[in-house]
Amino acid sequence: RRWRAKRGAIESARRILAARRAAPAEANRVGLAVRADGRVRNGLELLALPGADFAVAARLWPELAACPPEAARQIEIDCAYAVYLERQRAEIAAFRREAALAVPDSLDFGAIPGLSSEAREKLAEARPSTLAAAARVPGVTPAAIAALMGHLRRGARARAA
Repeated sequence: RRWRAKRGAIESARRILAARRAAPAEANRVGLAVRADGRVRNGLELLALPGADFAVAARLWPELAACPPEAARQIEIDCAYAVYLERQRAEIAAFRREAALAVPDSLDFGAIPGLSSEAREKLAEARPSTLAAAARVPGVTPAAIAALMGHLRRGARARAA
């Protein structure tokens, strides 16, 4: 029951923060150091900035003062890590796109600069169909996968041009 009340308070405060906006001058006025770039930010974006806390947001939007301290602290934590989580999501998506990169059956691994003799031999023997499959070949290093990925990308760009 207590958890449900906290969850409700968090959701309510997040809705308010997502809907409210502040220009840099307005945020600076309440003690939050924001670059004077003219970019209007919502409350969640402001809480992600260094030195920001829920008390500053409550000075901008007094209706947030009713938020329980444990809910306010959770929102501060969520906002502080949101940038990192978004970056990680983007990296995962990029990895998934790259992992699915097809390795042509006819690829001559000997023609790929940067591959060690061992990696060339292992890849030629395994004949992986995707970059992800190549990464699972025993003896193939991350450096070899990077070289293979670069070669495949260059080939894809050349075919597209």
